[in-house]
Amino acid sequence: MSPARDLLRILGLWRRGGGWLAFGALVACASALTGLALLALAGQGVAKGLAAGTLVAGAASLVLLRPLIILRPLFRWGERMATHEATFRALADTRVWFFRRLAERLSAGPGMNRSGDLLGRLVTDVEALDGFYLRALVPMAAAASVVAAIAVILGALSPGLAAIVVLPLAIALLLPALVAPFAARAAARAANATGGLRAEAVEPLTAMEDILAANAEPRAVAKVEEAARRMDKERRRLIRAGSFGAASGTVLTQAALLGALAWGIAGGSTEAGAVVVALFLTLAAMDALGALPRAGAALALAAAGARRLLEAADQPIVVPDPPVSAEPKGHALTMRGVRFAWSEERGPVFEDLSLDLPEGARIALLGPSGSGKSTLAALLLKLAAPREGSIILGGADYATLSADAVRKRIACLTQDATLFDDSIAANLRLAAPDAPDEALWEALDRARIADLIRALPEGLETRCGEAGARFSGGQARRITLARALLSPASIIILDEPTAGLDAATERAFLETLDTALGGRSAILITHRLIGVERPTRILRIAGGRALPAMS
Repeated sequence: MSPARDLLRILGLWRRGGGWLAFGALVACASALTGLALLALAGQGVAKGLAAGTLVAGAASLVLLRPLIILRPLFRWGERMATHEATFRALADTRVWFFRRLAERLSAGPGMNRSGDLLGRLVTDVEALDGFYLRALVPMAAAASVVAAIAVILGALSPGLAAIVVLPLAIALLLPALVAPFAARAAARAANATGGLRAEAVEPLTAMEDILAANAEPRAVAKVEEAARRMDKERRRLIRAGSFGAASGTVLTQAALLGALAWGIAGGSTEAGAVVVALFLTLAAMDALGALPRAGAALALAAAGARRLLEAADQPIVVPDPPVSAEPKGHALTMRGVRFAWSEERGPVFEDLSLDLPEGARIALLGPSGSGKSTLAALLLKLAAPREGSIILGGADYATLSADAVRKRIACLTQDATLFDDSIAANLRLAAPDAPDEALWEALDRARIADLIRALPEGLETRCGEAGARFSGGQARRITLARALLSPASIIILDEPTAGLDAATERAFLETLDTALGGRSAILITHRLIGVERPTRILRIAGGRALPAMS
């Protein structure tokens, strides 16, 4: 898509706040016109005084300046408040829209997308869009209203003078559109370089322990420094494009001033009054037109940010929902003849996978790393879809079920389940937003972690720290188990739930499961059993199939 279409699409996202956007632009125009009126009246008063040989003759015009002197700062304040309010609302809507689009398209995680770059798109590229409104659309609207007013005022005094003054000012109005194409390439490179820098900086921070253990800190720093140099280089190119526009704007406004002076010299005393007014009006226009060269660079940056946002947001949905979702009757689960591959190049994970999970049953699914155990969890959560075969839940084919309908009935405790840097209560309520404290304590009791939480000074309001740093691995796993148990889901998938735990903690955790799960169906995905799990059936994944395990 072209930059113009990208920006028009962004404007479409801002429809809900269109009233604020329009109001902000109108207040900006009123502020600019008030400043123009101030200098127009001042010019008229000076012109009358020069014609009469005394400033008293222009006193009437000068008296009118008093209310405008009060109105001008009020309008400037109103402009700032209105335009920034409009911008904050628009950017908030954009962030929510972008996050929802990513959630639909990256439901299994960033995958091959660099998380630092995605963070840059959500933060930096969205923030670049504030320049589209604040530093481009609003200044362009204000400048256009000023030039139109000058054309009307001078046209009434002297049409020839109006043409000489307004022509260069009208050309200056085109500067954003003229500068933006020159700046577009630099802006796109600068946006990509900024995303690259963020990715190079974020990734080592998330794996700092491994970086330090491998003595790779110098290499990580070198990558960050190189990414920073690339970003600075592209930003300098963008600044050069903006500087060219600024110089062009100065030349054009000076041309308007010189044109007015030349007209006055040629016309003599008969045009003196009109020329004085023209000079004052041109000086007023310089304030409004001074922001236009920067508007061109802002347009280019906004277009680059919009392109990066839309590239990520327009990725195809891996598993689209049906137009209308069916309603499962019960939670018996069946897989028949499932064939699946993450890509044709990687080959199939499953060739002819079939299994049954009756209501209340508990299956243990064994297999080495790479056999497809976690892929099975992704299929059952509808994070991926089989290439062939079918998955049936409560008599309804997965193809007829929305992702929400599936995930209301199937919850998953993954091996790397995350505790977010929020309170324990907030982390638990991810599974049930309206759950009362009593339900939280019940889930924690079933996960056998409630006594520890009760002993903490802040109880449920204790912050977990980033990635659950406040707790040990076993404690964090029990809290995430409580979160899964708090879900109303009838089927719980436990994907390597004891990965990374020591033998004693692993045994204690698995002994908890039998009573914690109650009457729910469960699929325990693991490398091996230790004898305390009590499954109703044991299967082993081998050769892309689920086979009965040898006793």
